[in-house]
Parts: sequence; C-alpha cells; structure tokens
Amino acid sequence: MNRPLSPALAFAVAAAGIGLFSIMDAFMKSLTLALGVYNALIWRTGVSALFGFGAWAASGARRPTRRGMRLHAIRGAITAAMALLFFWGLARVPMAQAITLSYIAPLLALLLGALFLHERVGRRVAGASLAAFTGVLVVLAGQSQAALGPGALEGAVAVLGSALLYAVNLVVARMQSQAAGPGEIAFFQGAIVTAFLALGAPWLLAVPEAGQWWKIAVAAALATASLFLLGWAYAHGETGYLATTEYTSFVYAATLGYAVFGERLSPYTLAGAAIIVAACLYAARRRDIAQAALEGAV
Repeated sequence: MNRPLSPALAFAVAAAGIGLFSIMDAFMKSLTLALGVYNALIWRTGVSALFGFGAWAASGARRPTRRGMRLHAIRGAITAAMALLFFWGLARVPMAQAITLSYIAPLLALLLGALFLHERVGRRVAGASLAAFTGVLVVLAGQSQAALGPGALEGAVAVLGSALLYAVNLVVARMQSQAAGPGEIAFFQGAIVTAFLALGAPWLLAVPEAGQWWKIAVAAALATASLFLLGWAYAHGETGYLATTEYTSFVYAATLGYAVFGERLSPYTLAGAAIIVAACLYAARRRDIAQAALEGAV
C-alpha cells in the first residue's frame, strides 16, 4: 500500500482529486440551495456509496481489517460533521470565500502530521504554506470590502469549523490509506457518512424532485472519483506535502463561482490566487521529501 513512488506523481494525483472535488462543490452548492444541506448531502453520499461499492468490487473487495474499519468509522463521523458545516456555510458565502477560509486546514494538517505521524515539516513546505496563507489573506482583504448576503457571518463561522475538522480528517486519511485500498475507502466513506446522516432521516429526509437527480448522480460520481484519487495519493505521499494541493481548489472555486453563480472576482482575488498557485508549485519541487519517499520514510 505504501510503495515508494515519485512524490511528484502523488502530488499530481492529489491535485487532480482536489479538482474533481471542487467541481463537486459547485453541484453541491446548487443542490443545497434547492434541497437544503441535509437532503443534498444524504442523497449524494448514498449514491456515492453505490459508486464506491462498484470501485471496491472491481478491485477485489477484500475483507476490511479491524484497524481499517475503525479508521473508516472515525473518518466517516468526522466527515459527516465537516460536510454539514461546510455545505451549510457554502450556501451563504461565495465559493471563493468559503475555500479561502478552509485553507487553515492544510496548515493545521502540517502540525498534526508532525505531531501524530512523526512526519518532517521541511522549510520548503512550511514556507510555501505560509506564502499560500498570505495569498488567502489578500483575498479576504478584498472580500471584506464587498457586500455579502444575509447569513454570511454565520456561514463563514461554519466553514471555519469545518476547516478545523478537515485538518484532522487529512491526518486520518493518511493513516486510512495505509490500512485500506482506494476502492474500499471510497465505499466505506460514502456508506458510513450516509449511516450517520440517516439518524436524522425520520425528521429531515425528503425525496428530491426529478430534475435534481442528475445533479446528485454527477456530484456522487465526482466525489467517488476524488476519494479514489486522494486515497491513492495519500498512500504514497506525506500528509504535509500533499496537503498543499488543497490550495489549488481556489482557482476552481473562483472560476466556477463566477461561471455558475455569478460571483465576481476582484483584483485581490486574482492576486491571492497567483500567490497560492506559485506557493504550491514551489512546494511541489521539494527535494528532501522526494529523497525521504525513495527511502520509504513515512
């Protein structure tokens, strides 16, 4: 599961996974506005579990280990709370702002990865993360001058709470990827999150209108493919190194927010995005991580 491969390849696969997840966010924002956060999430994760089961079956559907099931359950619980907070907030703030607020997660993941997984935080990745965070501050400085809709403050707080949980989620994802294959992770992630959400079904569940089902299916397919790619990437790369790929999601969020929801970009947003992308490219050239991976370090 943790064979030494090129760190650049793991980085590219993780970035592709983040890209698919960002597109899924746009579908989920539309679904949340139409169905509410609970129904948008439970139906998407339910369909994702079906897609994940297909991926798991295609990879052999080996029986999960006890450690793997424990990590699936832990990550599922974290993800359920994290997703509810994020998508509730996403419906109330522009996509680009929600993503910028979530960028505290990779920074926290660097510290958590070093604390719990004994991963090295080299100067290149630490410096790149701080530079990327500077880009986030530039974006927020511009958006603080814009007039946002009702509930924007509550939405921002919800996204920040989600980001805290996401930092823990990144570390658990690293441990999970070493105990299970990508197909197994994709299936149990969807299934367990759906199971947690189903606890509220007697009071909250509603069947979506026919016109919403194609969005649910596409969002589920994107989420499953993203989990598969990220599961593979985190099995072959360090948490702190791969966490920097999270910053690329800003470009997707800003573009989709404008194209789909009419959320306009300011010069601050463009300047911040340039800083973030440059920082990610700088982190991707980290040589000491490449050497550590070749030596089989974790």
